[in-house]
Amino acid sequence: MSTDSAFEIRHGIHPEHGKALDTEGLRREFLIQDLFVPGKLKWVYSHIDRIIVGGAVPLPEIRIEADKKTLGSEYLLERREMGILNLGESGEVTVDGSAYRLDHLDALYVGRGSKEIRFRSMDTKKPAKFYFLSGMAHATFPTRRVTLQEAKKVPLGSGEESNKRTIYQILHPDVLPTCNLVMGFTRLEPGSVWNTMPTHTHERRMEVYLYFDIAPDAVVFHIMGAPTETRHLVVRNEEAVISPSWSIHSGVGTRCYSFVWGMVGENQTFTDMDAVPMSMLR
Repeated sequence: MSTDSAFEIRHGIHPEHGKALDTEGLRREFLIQDLFVPGKLKWVYSHIDRIIVGGAVPLPEIRIEADKKTLGSEYLLERREMGILNLGESGEVTVDGSAYRLDHLDALYVGRGSKEIRFRSMDTKKPAKFYFLSGMAHATFPTRRVTLQEAKKVPLGSGEESNKRTIYQILHPDVLPTCNLVMGFTRLEPGSVWNTMPTHTHERRMEVYLYFDIAPDAVVFHIMGAPTETRHLVVRNEEAVISPSWSIHSGVGTRCYSFVWGMVGENQTFTDMDAVPMSMLR
């Protein structure tokens, strides 16, 4: 069983600092790359709402071990909860001895207090790719699998606006109870390239986007920054972006794509956002 892992720490960024960063500075602070390295576990600890962003490709198994110096806890979920989404082939997550099979785009919510977490691929030649987010939790809710079929599906957008898409709400109050974390993914239809435009911020929550299903010869321009000081990141397949509460988070691709969204903060209200009029963008 492998326990190889890479742990990074990212610090909070003030909007005045953010607008002064050059391309490499923006990528260093907000972009997360190399999340899915075969046989490895990678996680990034952000000081923005204390979220942890991680990825694991088990060959055949990987066990999560807490960094006690960084987390100040005996185990990862002593004061946390976790959401896991499988972006690869079939795999299994074992939580304190209970095994949960996750096929492609199935998810698992892991409640506070869970001690031992193991990832396993059913076939090492076609491994699972486990993407996870973990946030602080003040209450405990049951660990539960949510299949793709059980997700709440919300169609939005139109072909005329180049943003016809379906939102899959997975770790969401309408699907199951969680303490703080909200998580799901959005899939754009062929011919649509824009996500979250008109855009917004949400002062009470931060968000992480993980882009996937991006073709090898395609990119997504992730638009970020304060509404009147926008910047962009060029993002490729299976790369993530940390979005502070003061930043907009939108994107446009050279062709259609999908992205996982996850939020932690003060509440779980999916519609709690501050809309940004198109006339305000700079």
